[in-house]
Amino acid sequence: ASSATAGAARHAVSPSPASRLAAFATSVPLPSARRGLPVRGRATAPLHPTASLGGRGAMPLPPALLLGPQGLAAVRGKTQTRGQGRAGLSLSRSVAMQAASTDAETAEKTAEKPAVKKRVISGVQPTGNLHLGNYLGAIRQWALNQDEYENYFFVVDLHAITMPHSPAELSKSSFDIVALYLACGIDPKKSRIFIQSHVPQHAELAWLLNCVTPMNWMEKMIQYKEKAKKQGESVSVGLFDYPILMAADILLYQAQLVPVGEDQRQHLEISRDISRRFNDLYCKKKSMPAKGRKVFRDPEALIVKEGARIMSLEDGRSKMSKSDPSEGSRINLSDSEDVIRKKIKRCKTDQFEGMEWDNPDRPECTNLLNILKECSGRSREDIMAEVKDMKWGEFKPVLADAIVAHLAPIQARYNELVDDKTYLHEVLREGAEGAEEVAAQTMQWTKTAMGFTSRADLV
Repeated sequence: ASSATAGAARHAVSPSPASRLAAFATSVPLPSARRGLPVRGRATAPLHPTASLGGRGAMPLPPALLLGPQGLAAVRGKTQTRGQGRAGLSLSRSVAMQAASTDAETAEKTAEKPAVKKRVISGVQPTGNLHLGNYLGAIRQWALNQDEYENYFFVVDLHAITMPHSPAELSKSSFDIVALYLACGIDPKKSRIFIQSHVPQHAELAWLLNCVTPMNWMEKMIQYKEKAKKQGESVSVGLFDYPILMAADILLYQAQLVPVGEDQRQHLEISRDISRRFNDLYCKKKSMPAKGRKVFRDPEALIVKEGARIMSLEDGRSKMSKSDPSEGSRINLSDSEDVIRKKIKRCKTDQFEGMEWDNPDRPECTNLLNILKECSGRSREDIMAEVKDMKWGEFKPVLADAIVAHLAPIQARYNELVDDKTYLHEVLREGAEGAEEVAAQTMQWTKTAMGFTSRADLV
C-alpha cells in the first residue's frame, strides 16, 4: 500500500505532458460549434475521440452526446476508463484539427467570393461637344474607378429634348458622345454604356414618379427658374419636369452613388425625397402589395476629388460649360491643336506678376494652374518651381503644350471609333440589354407596389 501511495505521489509531482493536456481538455466545456450548435462559417458536427494517437481519424459523435455538459460528461467517463492521458490528448487534438480544417474552408470560401461593388450611374447630354471640364472633372475619374464600382454610363437624349434641338444633330451627337466615352477609357467590358431612350423604362418610371411628386417640390428647383428666364414663353413642361426624369434615371438602377457637381446637388436631393415618399406611400405596411419591402434605394453623392473642377477660360469663377454661348470659354475634346493654342492665348488673365495658387483675387490664375496640373500629372511644387516667376506670355505656351499632349491620344482613338458604326452599335446594344435587365426588375417592383396588373396576370 505504501508503495502504491509513493508511486501516486511521484505521478502527482511530475505528471506527464499527456496527462497535463488531458486534465486541461476535460476541465473546459466544448464551444458551441463542437456541441452541434450552429456557428456562422464553421462546421457544426463535433468529433469523437480516437482510441489512440495513432488510431483512426476523428468521427462524428452520436446524437446522445450532442448535449453540452451531459455529453461531455459521457465522453469523460469513457475516456477515464481507457486512460485519461491518452484519450484527453486525442480529444484535444481532434478538436484542434477540426477547428483548423473548418477555419481553412471558411477562409477559402471567403477568398473565392467576390466583393460586392457599389453601383454608380451617370449620364451626359448629347448636345454640344464634351469639353476639358467634363473629361478632367468626371469622365477620367469614371475610367480610373471602373474596377472599384459597377458602372452604368449613358447618353441622356431624353433630357436633351427639354430644350430646342435639331433632330439630325441629336442623332449624330449621341454616337459622338459614345465614341468619346470609349476614347477616354470607358471599357464596355467593365461598364454598361447605352443611350437613355433605348431603355424605355426611364420614361415609364418618370411618369409614375410624376404622380407621386408634389407640384411645389418642382417649383422650388433653381435650374428651372434660371433656364425658364432664357427661354421665355417657349419653355416646356419637360424642362419643368426635368428633375423627375433625372430621379427616374437614378432610382431605376438602384444606384448607391451618383457623381454630382455642386450645381446638381439639388437634383440628387429631390431624387432621395421622391424615393422616400414612394416607399412611405406604397411600401410601409406588410399588408400592402409590396409586403413591407422598400422598392427604391436612397442614392448618395459621389464627390469628385478636390482640384478637378475646371472653370471657364473667360471667367475663373464660373464652371466650364458646353451650354455657354461663347466657344472661347472652353476647350472641347475635339478641338484641333491650332484651336486649343488660340483659345489659351486669348483666355482671361490678370494684372498680377508671377503665378500663384489659391489667391481669391486671382481665380483665373488658379484655374489655369489647375488645368496644367491635371493635364501634366505634375505636383504643385514641381509646377511652381518652373512657372512661379513667369509672365503670362511665357506661361500660356507651357499650358497649351500640356493640353495638346494630353488630348492627342484621346483624339486619335476618337477618330478611329467615330467611323466604326458596327462596333459602336454592338457596344450600345449590349449595354442597353444589360441595363434593361436591371430596369425591368425595378419597374416590376414599382408597378406591383402601386397595384398595377400585368399581362402575366391574364391567365
